[in-house]
Amino acid sequence: MRSLIWGAGAIGGTLGPYLARAGDDVTMVDTVVEHVDAITRGGLRVTGPIDEFTVRVPAFTPQTLSGTWDEIILATKAHHTDVAVRALLPHLTARGYLVSAQNGLNELAIAEVVGAERTVGAFINFGADYLEPGVIHYGGHGAVVVGEIDGRITPRVTAIRDAWHHFDPRAIVTPNIWGYLWGKEAYGAMLFATALTNESIAHALAMPAYRHLYIALAREILAVAAARIVRPEAFDGFDPAAYLTTAPAGAAERSLDALVAHNRRSAKSHSGIWRDLAVRKRPTEVDAQLGIVVTLGTEAVVPTPLTARLVALIHEVERGVRQQSLDTLDALAATPSHTVTP
Repeated sequence: MRSLIWGAGAIGGTLGPYLARAGDDVTMVDTVVEHVDAITRGGLRVTGPIDEFTVRVPAFTPQTLSGTWDEIILATKAHHTDVAVRALLPHLTARGYLVSAQNGLNELAIAEVVGAERTVGAFINFGADYLEPGVIHYGGHGAVVVGEIDGRITPRVTAIRDAWHHFDPRAIVTPNIWGYLWGKEAYGAMLFATALTNESIAHALAMPAYRHLYIALAREILAVAAARIVRPEAFDGFDPAAYLTTAPAGAAERSLDALVAHNRRSAKSHSGIWRDLAVRKRPTEVDAQLGIVVTLGTEAVVPTPLTARLVALIHEVERGVRQQSLDTLDALAATPSHTVTP
């Protein structure tokens, strides 16, 4: 396949080299000039416990790119989606499509610009980090799913799945991509909560004192999904059915145990959210990932007080008003909510 990957960070910078190594025609785009220069000089290197290799791929900034593609894979941070889509639009052919290999519900915004018929959804849950210009750390396997946003199984999503098998042989096509994306929203809320601290994902999720908080966060997100007639899907230890109020006693705790086990198998100990706050000192995706849930909840008359408070606390950490600590997680746990009960 011939693909343009827009965003050469953790997701695009891992997926792209595997596709290129398998013989696909891959071109990378990134806004970080130093990253593009390093790729051009010495190739794009994937490192970590899973693999060690370097590929030579063409790399450009948006300003230096020319040409058009039938397939563009968008792998930017969620809050860069609108700017990125408008920048890449001249490079998308009239018959082409855009795959959202991102975290969040970005397919909603993408479809508004390129059209629903040219928007393909993807769910990505592997663990990776941008280490330095030209180097990506691939730390842990995770679910890889692709699907049409209208639920059809089409030749193009099947072809994408087949190509992505070069990256992960377990990649699948689904008729319910929104179910995976909303499931990741619920799990993602937990990850944002763990990023309020300096604890690893596994350690934070394992702490008994905060498990009721993680469960309540998931329930808020899943309530909004239900209002939108979405059936969330399970993945990598996260079982959305376990967090419903109708679930058997202890089901949510068992799902959290499975998430702890999944994360302990990964060399990526902390989330990308934590890394944005603690290492890269830059804004997170919180508005694009969780702020949109608060907005959709308001539209559906579904209260999301915990999610809204989590968004506010992440912004306080971004501004330096609060530190990443258990005290900040305690501030979230203190949010009045009828769902936050041990």
